[in-house]
Amino acid sequence: MAKKIWIVLQHRDGVLHRMSREAIAAGQQLAALVGGEAEAVVLGAETAGLAAEAAKYALGAVHTVDHPALADYTPGAYGGALAPAIRATAPDFVLFPHTYQSVDYFPRLAQATDAGLLPEITGFRQEGGDLLFSRPILGGKMVAQVRVKGEGPVLLSVQSGAFSADEATAGTAPVGPLAGAPTEIAADREILGTEDVGGDQVDLTKVDTIIAVGRGIGGEDKLGPARELVALLGGDIAASRPVIDNGWLPRDRQIGSSGQTVAPKLYIAAGISGAIQHLVGMKGSSVVVAINKDPGAPIFNVAHYGIVGDLHEILPALVAAVKEAKA
Repeated sequence: MAKKIWIVLQHRDGVLHRMSREAIAAGQQLAALVGGEAEAVVLGAETAGLAAEAAKYALGAVHTVDHPALADYTPGAYGGALAPAIRATAPDFVLFPHTYQSVDYFPRLAQATDAGLLPEITGFRQEGGDLLFSRPILGGKMVAQVRVKGEGPVLLSVQSGAFSADEATAGTAPVGPLAGAPTEIAADREILGTEDVGGDQVDLTKVDTIIAVGRGIGGEDKLGPARELVALLGGDIAASRPVIDNGWLPRDRQIGSSGQTVAPKLYIAAGISGAIQHLVGMKGSSVVVAINKDPGAPIFNVAHYGIVGDLHEILPALVAAVKEAKA
C-alpha cells in the first residue's frame, strides 16, 4: 500500500518559511523512497495565497485549514486543528520544519494522536527492509541511526539545512480543505503582539554567501581580508566557536550546534578545521569552499572545493581576483 506523507508548512506574514521548502524537498524524497505521495498542509487564516505558492511544487495535494483562530500561531489551535485530521486520515508520516514553533507543539500533537515522535532528522535510507532515520545527538557530537517501532503515524521534524530547498521538485498540485479537520478551533492563548528578540543581531539563515573564519584567522586584527571579500561577494561574515570564545566576533556570528544553522548558496570556511559541532551548522550549504593549511582537516570531507594553504595569503589573493573580475 502506498504511504501517505504530510508536510506541515510554516509561514509568517503571508510568506512560506525557507525551511518549509526544505521540508517539501524532504517529503518528496521520503515519498520516492517508501513509495507514496507527499501532500502539503497549510494552517492559517486566509490561506489562499500560501496554498497557491505551495501548489507550485510536485505534490499530491495542498490541504488547507482556514480559520480565524489560526491567524496567529498558538499551540492549542494548531494542535487542535491537526489532531482530529491525523486521527481520521492516518497519514504514515507527518513532516515539520524543525523550528521553535514546531518543536513547541508537535510533541504535544504526537501525544494526542498516539504517534511516534522523531525530532531533527537529517536524512533517511532503506537498509535490510527497514527505514532508518539519521539525527544528531549529544549536541551534534554523534549521529544516531533510528528505526521507529510500532504502528501508527510518525511525526518528524527536519533539521535546517539537511535538505536543500533547491532540490524541491516543481509541479502543479490541487488545493482543497483538509479532510477530518474540525470546524470549531479555539486558540489556547491571546497573542498581544510579536517582536524579534534578536534586535540588531544578524540572521545568517537569510544570507546567500557566508565567509566563516576559524581559530586559524589568528585574531580580530586579522579579519580585514575576510571582511573585504565578503563585502565584494555581497554576503556576511561568520565564525566557528573558538573565534567567538576569543571575542574576535560577537556571539550572533557563530555557526554550529550551539550557534546558527545555515544553508547558503556559498559557504567559504577559512581556517576552520571542521569539528562535528561546526559541521552540523553548515553542511546544508549548496557549495562549500574550504581553506586550511592542514590537508587532513575534516572540513575537506564536506567541501566541494578545497584549498590547502595559508588563509592569510589566499584570502587577499581571492580579494584581488574578485576585484579584477568585477572590473
